[in-house]
Amino acid sequence: MTTRSRSNRAFPRHRRVGQQIQRALSDLIRREIRDPRLGMVTLTEVRVTSDLSYATIYYSVLNAKPEEAHEVLQSVAEILRGPLGRALQLRHAPELRFVPDELIEGGARLSALINKAVSQDVSRHIDEPPEDSPEDSRDDSPDDPQDDSVDQSDNDDPKR
Repeated sequence: MTTRSRSNRAFPRHRRVGQQIQRALSDLIRREIRDPRLGMVTLTEVRVTSDLSYATIYYSVLNAKPEEAHEVLQSVAEILRGPLGRALQLRHAPELRFVPDELIEGGARLSALINKAVSQDVSRHIDEPPEDSPEDSRDDSPDDPQDDSVDQSDNDDPKR
């Protein structure tokens, strides 16, 4: 019995319920909500309190205004709570709180900044040859077949 309690501490019930809520809620939103202001919704994370009374749902939207999507999700939160509780067979379904996920947008902004910096750096150094160009490596290479300047006097030495 101690093995089971250890595994529960590593992955507690509220996390397991959070994963189930994410799957069930994404299916419910897709099937039940027909509001055109919502667009395509992706539930990125669900955090459930340890007493299972509140669930914070992080989401991102495509093809919709984020403010309108938030308004729609907040208005249907109470409506989705009942079917969600029945789908998960919970006696008390948690109160749903929808929060826009800013990590995805922040990551996209950061990626755009990195791409912009790289393109600016490349445009600044366009006239300079790259450091590892073939012309540079040919001058340093001792095995180059075009280099016939081997001293023949070493080959005439009888000690060798």
